[in-house]
Amino acid sequence: MKTDIEIAQKAHLRPIAEVAESLSIPADDLELYGKYKAKLSDSLMKKIEHNPDGKLILVTAINPTPAGEGKTTTSIGLGQAFGLLGKKAVLALREPSLGPCFGIKGGGRICSGCPDGRLKPAFYRGFPCNYCGK
Repeated sequence: MKTDIEIAQKAHLRPIAEVAESLSIPADDLELYGKYKAKLSDSLMKKIEHNPDGKLILVTAINPTPAGEGKTTTSIGLGQAFGLLGKKAVLALREPSLGPCFGIKGGGRICSGCPDGRLKPAFYRGFPCNYCGK
């Protein structure tokens, strides 16, 4: 079995413009910060204000399992599941703490296929990462 670093070194990240396109966000409404990061323009909110509201799932409180699986792990699993069902799913995570779950002291967890060290939604085996596809 390959190690996490071996998998990460072979990964190909999806450019943020490609991710945005999959969510029907026009390239003109992205403020790019390199190839893999972007902010949405203020004008995008004005363009979509008359669109029907989407659905919201708010994960606010949970008692973690003995392995440390809690709100972040649950939220990412839901996002990946909706993606596999063909739904457009976007996650907003605030200060994830996945140390107990993934054996990392005091920090988040990255997808084993993403080499850039940022938090990625690929914590469950069998679900592809939204960024690198691994």
